[in-house]
Amino acid sequence: MRFAVVLLLLAATLVSCGSDNGFAVSEKQFGRMFPHRDRFYTYEGLTAALAAYPAFAKIGDETVRKQEVAAFLANVSHETGGLAEVVEQDTANYAHYCDATKPYGCPAGPAAYYGRGPIQLSWNFNYKAAGDALGLDLLHDPALVQKDPAVAWKTGLWYWDTQHGQGKTPAHEAMVGGSGFGATVRSINGDLECDGKNAAQVQSRVAEYRRLTKILDVPAGANLTC
Repeated sequence: MRFAVVLLLLAATLVSCGSDNGFAVSEKQFGRMFPHRDRFYTYEGLTAALAAYPAFAKIGDETVRKQEVAAFLANVSHETGGLAEVVEQDTANYAHYCDATKPYGCPAGPAAYYGRGPIQLSWNFNYKAAGDALGLDLLHDPALVQKDPAVAWKTGLWYWDTQHGQGKTPAHEAMVGGSGFGATVRSINGDLECDGKNAAQVQSRVAEYRRLTKILDVPAGANLTC
């Protein structure tokens, strides 16, 4: 009987720490990170999206795994005002994101490919690439990114795990390989922020990363800027 009680207590402890789903961030920690987030950005949506990129936050020791999650969430927090914005706020930019030279064009409309989701996915070619990778027709139905929380998080993980922008590697590889948080900034928005182009924005991302690593009780590591 005592053994059964111990097992029950252990199970309760694992659930409270978030270890039941194997993710490096518990639901309670996620809530602390984003107390003012839009209700669209659910913890359940994030954990459901993990299956699309199973290597995310699963490589390396516990510190590396938590640092990668903190880096990802710090960057998406920066892009969305603390997960408060589901879509791009400047509607004047919407018509800018249709590259009509692509053979598939902009079937959802020339102003349909504005920033959505945690990474603010934009441009018709990015919607097509992300959709192809995820098995979704985001080219014809880009609004799905602002309707389905799991899809939104999947597009963020798609960019994080597979796209490198101005960086040498995708952000996932940068964190796993020890390049540091600064390399993730370069991969996400290096052409506009790195190499002194907008140091204030870089520092804003770094500050958010430091805040999240404190919540996860891990060091921030080296090479924080780009």
